[in-house]
Amino acid sequence: MTKELVLKRNKYGINLILDKETPFPKLLEAIAEKFRETGTFFKDAKMAVSFEGRELTPEEEQRIVDVITENTSIQIVCIMDNGTALEDRMKARIEAREYEAADNYPDAEAVGADFYKGNLRSGQVLESYSSITLIGDVNPGAKIISQGNIVILGSLKGNAHAGAAGDSGCFIFALEMKPIQLQIGEYIAKSPDKEKGGKGLRKRGNTPANSYAPQIATAKEETICIEPVTKGRLSNLF
Repeated sequence: MTKELVLKRNKYGINLILDKETPFPKLLEAIAEKFRETGTFFKDAKMAVSFEGRELTPEEEQRIVDVITENTSIQIVCIMDNGTALEDRMKARIEAREYEAADNYPDAEAVGADFYKGNLRSGQVLESYSSITLIGDVNPGAKIISQGNIVILGSLKGNAHAGAAGDSGCFIFALEMKPIQLQIGEYIAKSPDKEKGGKGLRKRGNTPANSYAPQIATAKEETICIEPVTKGRLSNLF
């Protein structure tokens, strides 16, 4: 399956990784669809945008910005060149623009809130520099990565990596927990039917394999355990 678009987000902007083989009109359609799915959770945030994966003319860059703004309430402040320390440079540019228009600040939580609405399809990767809540499904072949916790209000059938900066105290929650692979901090485990030796996922409790009961994954005793969610279990997390 062609990966037309991968969206990576930090607190100050959006980096779009674009497939270089996809015809540009089809790419615009994919961008419009993606931002229609996610736009509600960006609210009226002011953000920078950057592109990688293919060469774009200034006219094509502007057309992409137009598609984003037509399908969301995001305010694109500027287009950044991709490179090292991208988040820091986005932050500096956003703060400079806010200083120039001090009477029109965006809500700080709206800029930094890591929420995503929509399903992740095979080949798509969603990354967060803090904890993230996904309202939708992570399908086989898709991946969600967070430096904090991951909460999936849907099915987890692909890969998930919480504590990506090395924090093994993070957790992964899903309404339906059927992952291909989980990683929390440095600990990695695969679904039993995918594992070929090594450590797999350890399940505790009496939740049937086909149950849709919410479950939570944490790192314990150098492995990853999946448990049913109970009030007592949640209270121990905080």
